[in-house]
Amino acid sequence: METKAHLRRKIKRIIRILEKHLGIPVRRNGKKTADPLDMLIATLLSQNTNDTNSYRAWKKLKEKYPDYELMYRARISSIEAAIRTGGMARQKASRIKTLLRSVKQRYGTFSLDELRSKKDKDILEELTSLNGIGVKTASCVLLFSLDRNSFPVDTHVHRILNRLGIVRTRNPEKTFYVLQDLVPPEKMYSFHTNLIRFGREICKAQRPECYRCPLVNVCIYGQKILNKDDQGKSNTANKEKRDFMLLDNVV
Repeated sequence: METKAHLRRKIKRIIRILEKHLGIPVRRNGKKTADPLDMLIATLLSQNTNDTNSYRAWKKLKEKYPDYELMYRARISSIEAAIRTGGMARQKASRIKTLLRSVKQRYGTFSLDELRSKKDKDILEELTSLNGIGVKTASCVLLFSLDRNSFPVDTHVHRILNRLGIVRTRNPEKTFYVLQDLVPPEKMYSFHTNLIRFGREICKAQRPECYRCPLVNVCIYGQKILNKDDQGKSNTANKEKRDFMLLDNVV
């Protein structure tokens, strides 16, 4: 079993390789970040769909309900119609209503601004105590809205980190708790963002393009396809689609 010190060195090496291959993502660093409640709902909309479709759903939702009081009082069917382009609209509309009810009951208003003065651990615990909010969504609020150094782990990041041998975990939540102590805080945004891009371009769920992977010598994945002829036709996303991040565009 690899020591934490060895894993930290391996992660730093992977970060360097990804930054060389994909570039260093530019963080807002305090510039016009999203409202925490906006970020919570946008993250809910991002589940089980791509960022382009979830962004369209987010924009339509906010155009229809610029005020959360209006959204809270709206019928689920009306919210569903607004977010249909994001997929699973009925389930997501119901979750949005449940979340707004929880926020209203907890804080007496549709605002999470009081979280800004709290410690990361307390914010994580407080957000995950809300109905329907898991650690990945809470971590996205910390990273993308509150300018904290947190490392969100979704199913794609979880898959890649297991293939690379950084973790051997069964679900993203377990991966999240392992990685918080291994990734350099100042590189959490870069590493998270580039793993998403890397998963879109090369390390895909069904047909990873191992034959052109810059991490092939680091990876321990046992089903590598190193011959392009065995892979079939590549379906690499163009750079614009690869680099578009919903949560960087929620303002």
